[in-house]
Amino acid sequence: MVISLRKCLAFIRSVIVFIALTYLVYHLLGVFREWITPVDQYRIPKGYAVKAFQAEDGHRIVDTSMGERLRFYYWYGE
Repeated sequence: MVISLRKCLAFIRSVIVFIALTYLVYHLLGVFREWITPVDQYRIPKGYAVKAFQAEDGHRIVDTSMGERLRFYYWYGE
């Protein structure tokens, strides 16, 4: 069996180019992700925004029934 040195070097060069391009694309996608991600995901909404969820105490009894809450949900079109 004859092993060609040129073919081996061409294969190694293509693997290195593939790894370098994969690394470059990975980091470019990371930069793009940082660019489109909001700075503070949990900031207080401003303007006409309505808070859709209010954390309740586990010990407090809620006065509204599940049906009323569902009607409220559909009324505001959430």
